[in-house]
Amino acid sequence: LEEIPLKPVQDTGNILKQGYLEKRSREHSFFASEWQKRWCVLNRRTFYYYANEKSKQPKGTFSIEHYSARLAFHLRKDSRKRCCFELICPGKRTYEFTAPSPADAEDWVDQIQFLLKDLSSFTIPCDEEDEELYNDVDSSDSVNTASHNSTLNQEESNVEMEEDDIYEVLPGEQ
Repeated sequence: LEEIPLKPVQDTGNILKQGYLEKRSREHSFFASEWQKRWCVLNRRTFYYYANEKSKQPKGTFSIEHYSARLAFHLRKDSRKRCCFELICPGKRTYEFTAPSPADAEDWVDQIQFLLKDLSSFTIPCDEEDEELYNDVDSSDSVNTASHNSTLNQEESNVEMEEDDIYEVLPGEQ
């Protein structure tokens, strides 16, 4: 079993989708409800579920890698059956959820499938905030541009002084 660090809702980072879902409990008893309302949070690799949106400690968490998501109308027999979806992974626990509406259930499934497709692709997406920003050398909005240009010009003139001709003259071309 891989260890996923437990995090409060606010610290899960890069939240792709979150909201209340009803999660089917693994062991329901006579005293406990079969479906329990949980605040669910999906980030890039992990699905967290909490007692509510202010909880500091998740009730559970799992890596969604290798899972698949699909609508699952067979999970309920009542009027909310069209709001159900499940997360399935061979050899691992199946997670069953009921969304507030059929459109919400579809959106959860779509988001998870999109994320899974992204995880299985060979390209690595990067955050915009991680990208380096480059200023155009000719732009006037950068304070460093003028000093950078003067440094470049000095270096170029030093090169020109050291070598009068940068082109090689080949025999027979004079």
